[in-house]
Amino acid sequence: MTRTDLRLSSCTLAVHDLNEALGFYQDVLGFEIRDDDGPEGRRWMSVGPPSQPDVQIVLESPGADSGVSPADRQAIAELMAKGLLGRLVFVTDSCDAIFERIEAAGAEVMQEPINQPNGARDCAFLDPSGNMLRFTQPRQVVLTLESRQAHAATGRPAP
Repeated sequence: MTRTDLRLSSCTLAVHDLNEALGFYQDVLGFEIRDDDGPEGRRWMSVGPPSQPDVQIVLESPGADSGVSPADRQAIAELMAKGLLGRLVFVTDSCDAIFERIEAAGAEVMQEPINQPNGARDCAFLDPSGNMLRFTQPRQVVLTLESRQAHAATGRPAP
């Protein structure tokens, strides 16, 4: 069996209001618009972080696919309202800084920054449509910051 290199190109999130979602992803998270297409009711757009031009997050209306029945569309909307559908995890160099920025923008906090048992530090929010967004600061970044803080407290330079 040969090894195949796979890379994520896009993922999809259902959102109640594309314009409201765009305001959050563009204005709060700083993502850029990659595409905006489709007729009203089946319109979708894609956004992504400027640092990852080959990755896009497709934002679309619940059940935007033409094969989705009205009953299924309603079920999707109800699950979204409970925050049970979409989930994205982002990596950051400063969980605390991203937390402060997103909280100041008025996003619903799901979890304040905490240190996880694996050494990572993370926090979580809901976007305007109830999709959970988790922001993780990897263990090595947490350890580096803690080391700098410890050395600063003693007045010695960090290694």
